[in-house]
Amino acid sequence: MGLEVHEHISAINLAGELLVAAAEDAGLETAVPSCPGWRVRDLLAHMGGVHRWATSYIECGRPAEATEEEERAYFAAPPDSELLAWSRDGYQGLVAALGSAGAGLGCWTFLPAPTPLAFWARRQAHETSIHAVDAELAAGRAPMPFGAGFAVDGIDELVNGFFARPGRGPRSEVPASLGVVADDVGERRSWVIQYGPEGAVRPGSVQVRHCELVGPASDLYLLLWNRARLDQVSVALPDMSARVKVKGKRDIFDLWQSKARVRWG
Repeated sequence: MGLEVHEHISAINLAGELLVAAAEDAGLETAVPSCPGWRVRDLLAHMGGVHRWATSYIECGRPAEATEEEERAYFAAPPDSELLAWSRDGYQGLVAALGSAGAGLGCWTFLPAPTPLAFWARRQAHETSIHAVDAELAAGRAPMPFGAGFAVDGIDELVNGFFARPGRGPRSEVPASLGVVADDVGERRSWVIQYGPEGAVRPGSVQVRHCELVGPASDLYLLLWNRARLDQVSVALPDMSARVKVKGKRDIFDLWQSKARVRWG
């Protein structure tokens, strides 16, 4: 992984502040355009639960996945009048737990990582950052740009973590490959994602790229996490289509955006 644990912890704290502030500006009843069917209330309830759920593994060194009953307790959100404070307490508690945990922490994880502490810091940094974008979009403003190093780290987690697991990617009757190139880092970073009829996404180094995206890491991060679309014209990302170049078969990337979904388990 490219970032240190302390950098991920700082990212959680910053994203948590942005999320709560944007949610307060937007109002609890406001729809979240990047999460169809959700209102800001749902976003805060989700994140407050996620942060408490993650904290439970770190504080207790929990060796196995929480039960459904335990998870329901973490996600039991309070009344609207207390929701913002509850959400703020959630990310602040997570930051404190990560900061206090030793490098030898042992607990359950669900993606490869050097250590459980590194896993939880990284996973929650990107979970919180992506949902902070959701809150900012709900508030009708442009998301704060991500540093190239952080965005590259998030793309790497997505491609080499979530979608490297069997059967997690979009299905394509004809095998296809999607290349992604971040052109604003010191050494251009690239990924090749292959998918086919079984829905398996395999990061690889194949030479044939049926479609390739080339652009700033922050834009690619939002595109691959489905928080933006290349044809989107909005207050949030009006110039993305000019910054990101698409080479080859555009429908290969459209398939990703229409079917790629992140799931924990």
